[in-house]
Amino acid sequence: MSKNIDWGKLGFAYMKTDYRYVSYFKDGKWDEGKLVTDDSITLNECACVFQYCQACFEGLKAYTTRDGRIVSFRPDLNASRMAESARRLVMPPFPEDRFVKAVRELVKANKDFVPPFGSGATLYIRPFMIGSNSVIGVKPADEFEFRMFCTPVGPYFKGGAKPIVIRVCDYDRAAPRGTGHIKAGLNYAMSLYAGMEAHAEGFAENMYLDPATRTKVEETGGANFIFITKDGTFVTPKSDSILPSITRRSLMVVAEKYLGMKVEQREVLLSEVPEFAECGLCGTAAVISPVGKIVDHGKEICFPSGMEKMGPWTQKLYDTLTGIQMGQIEGPEGWVDTVIG
Repeated sequence: MSKNIDWGKLGFAYMKTDYRYVSYFKDGKWDEGKLVTDDSITLNECACVFQYCQACFEGLKAYTTRDGRIVSFRPDLNASRMAESARRLVMPPFPEDRFVKAVRELVKANKDFVPPFGSGATLYIRPFMIGSNSVIGVKPADEFEFRMFCTPVGPYFKGGAKPIVIRVCDYDRAAPRGTGHIKAGLNYAMSLYAGMEAHAEGFAENMYLDPATRTKVEETGGANFIFITKDGTFVTPKSDSILPSITRRSLMVVAEKYLGMKVEQREVLLSEVPEFAECGLCGTAAVISPVGKIVDHGKEICFPSGMEKMGPWTQKLYDTLTGIQMGQIEGPEGWVDTVIG
């Protein structure tokens, strides 16, 4: 039975659920892993995660479909991306097949927290891994803890589908070039100052530019960019320092195969942004959040789609992707993983 939660009033915040999945790496191997009820972690003060921030994480969602099934969206890609992050951070990758199995076990155990179809809420799943043993010299840990918890959430940005206003940021994005694939806590922590500064000035997010020339669009603190040209072409930045978003990769397929749009993944100059008809931020948490205005040091870039609602192409992309996620539209093979059906 579903929990007594006002699903329509959920924000994007943590709510403790009944179970979480835990597995430990010691003596060169992962243990069998299990579901536990305890949401606390006990570590030594000298644990590597505290001293040298050896940690990485992922994020994905589970949904209730129109016909009552509970599904997750492309968990295999989260598993492979987390494995890449782990390797880059000298951490033992958690086996990808076990990752997907853990998602299923976690969601099943917390099925009463999965929001109902049509509520506008989803179950957010957060896998993460930390270096857990004591390390004082600058070196990687040799013991690790893999955990996965979930929490029901509402929209990532306040206002839901209403367009947001962002700013061009003076700071560089945290991830150095060539490490954009890493979902690591330190990378995100380095964007917190700029994010809070933007919020204090009334902006929802920052637009980060490439650190070398500061002329090319990269990403925001927590999402990738998509743009739509006046002739209906889907454009998204190409860079080896931005996160390879699973949502963005999925939208590229949706745009081309489902909506018949031309798709371009290329360098996007800040100077050409005023020529686009629509702009959006995409990611697991946001899905697609429309951008109505970008402020570049006092100069306003206003998109023809306006500040009242999503642009027409952005709306079609959003409706098609969420339709696949919610089981209303048949997606490509392997995109939707049925947990309870």
